[in-house]
Amino acid sequence: MSDSRRAIADYWDAAAAGFDDEPDHGLRAAGTREAWGRRVRGWMPAGAVDVLDVGCGTGSLAELVAAAGHRVTGVDLAPRMLARARAKLAAAGLAGRFLVGDAGAPPVREGGFDVLLCRHVIWTLPDPERALRAWVRLLRPGGRLVLVEGRWREAGEHAEPYVTGAERLPWGGGVGAEQLTAAVRPLVSELRIEPLHGDAALWGGPVEDERYALLADL
Repeated sequence: MSDSRRAIADYWDAAAAGFDDEPDHGLRAAGTREAWGRRVRGWMPAGAVDVLDVGCGTGSLAELVAAAGHRVTGVDLAPRMLARARAKLAAAGLAGRFLVGDAGAPPVREGGFDVLLCRHVIWTLPDPERALRAWVRLLRPGGRLVLVEGRWREAGEHAEPYVTGAERLPWGGGVGAEQLTAAVRPLVSELRIEPLHGDAALWGGPVEDERYALLADL
């Protein structure tokens, strides 16, 4: 592992213990959990499908995906995040596979998934457009990208300094819907944006910055 990847892994490992304290991370409040559950169920195709959760963190969305009857694989660079994800699904009596790996180049075979789900991760990547091209290759024909993203303008979002060099990240601080749409559109056949900032239940309270889901089908 390179020094930069080790620094990133160490950062998120250190964050693992308190990660679920954020309302939209731990989904501990019933209203927040149900709000995300409705969204996740609406984003998934009909029937049981194979879902790759890239940068899955502590597995809160992976748990919702599994609870909806889908087969979920989570990838994260931070082993302590993955340990919590495994424990979370096990406690819920749900199956899930979790792998240590780089979100920009997940250690899974190409063409193995029906849906790739990624929430609030692409801003951390040194080459997000390259990652998008890699993610598309992991999907089967007709597969779907579900990218939950935004522009983090609120003081409480990522208030602590990120790893050294983060100021040079292309999409550090988040990416707006217009910019992400421009990057994804050449890779897919259909694309739509679903605004999320107006749904306070998702975030545990009102937010004023841009938050959305980009849904794109190959």
